[in-house]
Amino acid sequence: MNFLKAEWKNLALFNYEVNREVLEKYVPAGTEIDLWNNKCYVSLVGFMFKNTKVLGLKVPFHINFEEVNLRFYVKRLENEEWKRGVVFIKEIVPKKAITFIANTLYQEHYETQEMRHEVVENVETKTFIYQWKNDKNWNTIHLETRKYFKEIEVDSEAEFITEHYFGYTKINEKTSFEYEVTHPRWEQLDVLKHHVDIDFENTYGIDFRLLQTQKPTSVFLAKGSKITVKNKRKLEFLNVLEHEMLI
Repeated sequence: MNFLKAEWKNLALFNYEVNREVLEKYVPAGTEIDLWNNKCYVSLVGFMFKNTKVLGLKVPFHINFEEVNLRFYVKRLENEEWKRGVVFIKEIVPKKAITFIANTLYQEHYETQEMRHEVVENVETKTFIYQWKNDKNWNTIHLETRKYFKEIEVDSEAEFITEHYFGYTKINEKTSFEYEVTHPRWEQLDVLKHHVDIDFENTYGIDFRLLQTQKPTSVFLAKGSKITVKNKRKLEFLNVLEHEMLI
């Protein structure tokens, strides 16, 4: 049975180029940082969960809700093919049960905060706002877009950001979790204006304080779709010394 089925809708993606050394300690065993045009990215992503089912069941009051996460991109070689995935620094949701299930079963890094969102549509544009409360202060993601969706171009930066179909979690230096996320190819909206008002250090820790004064390399809004999360696997790897002892 699939662990989770849902719709991910209106994904606001703010993408920052960072030095890969910032992320090395977060890289799960068996994976390596995935680059696009030799650039290392972290992405701040706000979106809506809709029609959520966990283990096939809809949990009352946990069906439709917001999520904001900070993530980066990795890849893993298996059977001479690269699996491309994401690693989450933190995922913020307004529902305690979602946090408990994800952190317990997947050892993810969910956190429960008060959240709210708004979508405003007029004749020519759409506006998307995601907010969460941290130490009595509201953090805000805000963007204004064109009204009509278009295809994400092949070999584009937007394709790189959206076309990672595995999730990886670092358990310790030798062990990782892997799970598969399935969804069709998404469409996107061009962003006309954007604004973030976020306490990055307070939300994500001192390693990500650098984003406080950094402008995103790119911003776009992905339409989203139905998704499934499935095929959880525990991956264990030997370190170099242990490998040499077995040879």
